[in-house]
Amino acid sequence: MSMSAALRTAQRSSLLQVAKSAVATVLAWFLAGWLIPAQPPVFAAIAALLVVQPSLNQSFGKALERSVGVIVGVVVASALGILLGTSTGVVAVAVVVSLVLAWALRMTPGTGNQVAISALLVLALGTATPDYALDRIIETVIGAAIGFVINVLIVPPLPVEPARRAVRALADDLAGTLDRLADALQHSQSRLQLDDLLARARETRASRDAAGAAIAAARDSLTLNPRAPRHRAELAALDTLVTTFTPIVTQAVGMTRAFNERYDDTLLDEPAIGAIAEQLRRAAHDVRFAPDRGAAPPTAGVVEPAALTRPLALAAPSSDHWILVGSMMVDLLRIHHALVEIVTETE
Repeated sequence: MSMSAALRTAQRSSLLQVAKSAVATVLAWFLAGWLIPAQPPVFAAIAALLVVQPSLNQSFGKALERSVGVIVGVVVASALGILLGTSTGVVAVAVVVSLVLAWALRMTPGTGNQVAISALLVLALGTATPDYALDRIIETVIGAAIGFVINVLIVPPLPVEPARRAVRALADDLAGTLDRLADALQHSQSRLQLDDLLARARETRASRDAAGAAIAAARDSLTLNPRAPRHRAELAALDTLVTTFTPIVTQAVGMTRAFNERYDDTLLDEPAIGAIAEQLRRAAHDVRFAPDRGAAPPTAGVVEPAALTRPLALAAPSSDHWILVGSMMVDLLRIHHALVEIVTETE
């Protein structure tokens, strides 16, 4: 891994998120410093910075994690400081004790690290007295509360649009896979073309996973979010669509793999193959314009009947191709059932 790849990310946080983190940190520093002037409000600033997260649910979790970690860490440091003093050796002992205690209590890795960091900071910066420990706990709670409140008041995060884009990308990729297979069925293919066709079909699984992850992130952001009621139904519809597309992805990859493995040039003379290609194009149309995918259907306000529901007249395949044709027809039937379900749910 290069140094650049280790330090940089493909998708950075929004500028709004950066601004909220800065506002929360600065506000926590000055407010906690004014309320508890004896020491620099380091704990408050760090808590506020860490609590501003991409979703309010995550912010609340970080606030709890930070607060509990600081409380336990401060208690450990104060107890050891009173018993053993504040020498360098005691700092090392406090870190070890904090980590072992967090492990024994089955704390999350983030909480456990926070316990150790808090114990270290208390012994390194403070006097490890009960008053100092209490001040640091209050300071941390102030910072965590400010971070959460700022995240709520300044455009609470709700990543619904990324979920819409991910579902649109899935629909487009899946439709493209079906269209490419339909074209391949009616044109002579080299081994290189067949392998590329299968590789691109398998890439649709990544689009499905990305759509699921985007919806999960958006749903997580609904928790504690005052804007949640306006988007809950939309996310449910997107989630249903991805659930419906999932078996179609499986069938599309399976059909492409079967074509890849059983292809020969005589398939072009098989009447059933042309009929299957037509069905695949209809399925691609239905996927591309599926309701609730975030794109307008061909006729605004009108739900088109699934094109794949139209009757299919299929001649008996030759003995050389009946396995391929039969497996493709079974997969088409499953795709048909999924597409009809999409239309039925919107009527």
